[in-house]
Amino acid sequence: MTIQSLAVGRPQVLSSKQDQSITTGIKKTPIKEVELEYAGFQHDDVGNKKNHGGVDRAVCFYPYEHYAMWEREHGQRLPFPAFGENLTVSTMLEADVCIGDVYQIGEAIVEISQGRVPCATINLYTSSSQLLTRFVETGYTGYFGRVLQRGTVTDQSLITLLQRDRTEVSVLHAIQTLFLGEDVSEMERIQSIPSLSEEWKNRFEKKLLKKS
Repeated sequence: MTIQSLAVGRPQVLSSKQDQSITTGIKKTPIKEVELEYAGFQHDDVGNKKNHGGVDRAVCFYPYEHYAMWEREHGQRLPFPAFGENLTVSTMLEADVCIGDVYQIGEAIVEISQGRVPCATINLYTSSSQLLTRFVETGYTGYFGRVLQRGTVTDQSLITLLQRDRTEVSVLHAIQTLFLGEDVSEMERIQSIPSLSEEWKNRFEKKLLKKS
């Protein structure tokens, strides 16, 4: 497990050719070293605090391996990091990382809290009309973590799995169940994971209510 890019960014106005504009923190700049606090990395923030950010979503991860596929589909190179992630990581696919897994990253310790719910900002930033839909279809959304221990992270920091959650629900399975799943018992099982973020517990609750 290695860091391909460590990146942070302050919110800024992003505009499109269709005169759409939004204040967003999706555009991030690679950095060599930064402090990770409970609320997230220093010099990093989100534009829409209602739907993004917070201690359960302090660190955004995205698997490096997906870039090649997206660039083939997109037909060109994507801005890097393209998806607003703080950490672009190798060998940490959504299928391999579980909700509740605990990792040491440099001096910091992070617990995986939820998958990512992509929004239309990704389409705007990458100039793609289909990327958001394809994120949902594939489940290749990336994921978030909460900070259990603050500390310095560098772009050369080692990533070590300290603890695998006993439920062993992969991020990919949680994403697929939330977006596309119909199995009530499986929704309830995922919702009951203690380390799952409150936002995702609420999302599962709303989906379960529709089934009742």
